[in-house]
Amino acid sequence: MMMPMEEKEDLESDEEIPFSASATRKKVHPFDSEINIASHVDMSKSWILKRIQMGPLRSIYIVLIKAKINMLLPFGPLAILLHYLTGKHGLVFLLSMLGITPLAERLGYVTEQLAFYTGPTVGGLLNATFGNATEMIISIYALKSGMIRVVQQSLLGSILSNMLLVLGCAFFSGGIANHQKVQVFNKAAALVNSGLLLMAVMGIMFPAVLHFTRTEVHFGKSEMALSRFSSCIMLIAYGSYLFFQLKSQPNLYSPVDEGGVNDPEDSDDEEVPEITQWETIGWLAILTLWISILSGYLVDAIQGASDSLNMPVAFISVILLPIVGNAAEHASAIMFAMKDKLDITIGVAIGSSTQISMFVIPFCVVVGWCMGQPMDLNFQLFETATLFISVLVVAFMLQDGTSNYFKGFMLILCYLIVAASFFVHVDLEKDNN
Repeated sequence: MMMPMEEKEDLESDEEIPFSASATRKKVHPFDSEINIASHVDMSKSWILKRIQMGPLRSIYIVLIKAKINMLLPFGPLAILLHYLTGKHGLVFLLSMLGITPLAERLGYVTEQLAFYTGPTVGGLLNATFGNATEMIISIYALKSGMIRVVQQSLLGSILSNMLLVLGCAFFSGGIANHQKVQVFNKAAALVNSGLLLMAVMGIMFPAVLHFTRTEVHFGKSEMALSRFSSCIMLIAYGSYLFFQLKSQPNLYSPVDEGGVNDPEDSDDEEVPEITQWETIGWLAILTLWISILSGYLVDAIQGASDSLNMPVAFISVILLPIVGNAAEHASAIMFAMKDKLDITIGVAIGSSTQISMFVIPFCVVVGWCMGQPMDLNFQLFETATLFISVLVVAFMLQDGTSNYFKGFMLILCYLIVAASFFVHVDLEKDNN
């Protein structure tokens, strides 16, 4: 009797099962447990990776865990804790510095990620804006307390730090990392920023000259009126600059290649962003807020540390405080320069100086006006002369559209001269009043 084909196959498969199972047990039994453990580990790893790749978990891992420098993040909360538990301002200052360092590096990284979506021009503008948020918060806080000179000197120091120290370190690091070629950037955009910086110097210089030459129509009142009028003009000029940069003439700010020609294809084609655009915007807000909070505690610690270290107030305000406030710009500008993205570096360093001089300072004058605080553009002769010479030096460095490590080294040396000058400078503002 012929059996159906299906029953034959079932019978054959039933007969093969004991043989195959026993053979498998005999052959792989010594390593069976190891294979099972390895398979479970691989499955758990793949599950973790899948979970990490899902939205917020992946973003948190990349921003807060992946980089080794994030090991310094706990020093920020520790500095805040010690601020309330102890009176050791020096220790709080050190821990705040250590806590801000990884935040500054991460802010530069997130801004670089955002530059994939916005391009180098808007990316540099956003980095300068978020980097200067700390200075604006500290300045408004100081204005409420009537600390006019602290506001003036810290903002002046931010301009000097960005133009000389940040740009100098970026040029130096980029020149060393790319020593086999000449780094180039958009000369037209750099010259526009240099012109805006010179305009800011003009707005700051005239009230000081008017005050010290005693040529005011109404002594004390004319200087304040001129400062407020000039501040409004500077704000209009900066708004026009943003429209010109982003809407009217965006091609003027296109990145350049090694030959110095406008290159429509960005070098970012070789890389891909690791986090989404909305995640970068969210992280920019979170990191900026945390940096601002730590900077507030750092300001209090610096004031207490200055008394114990017997340092001049001008040196603390112009040199130390801006270095901390510009930590974000410093880290990101160096990172972009080493990756041969000098257009973003210029946008971060020089763009930040332009934003402080043409927007933050006039904005503080207007805010002080609304608060009833006598904030003006009279930064005193010594500070104004230092700013004027520094702007001229930077303008000459940028005029040919190329960068190398020697230019960066010269800018760093210029900043050391400025720092030494403020270390031996005594602020006579109170005596003049």
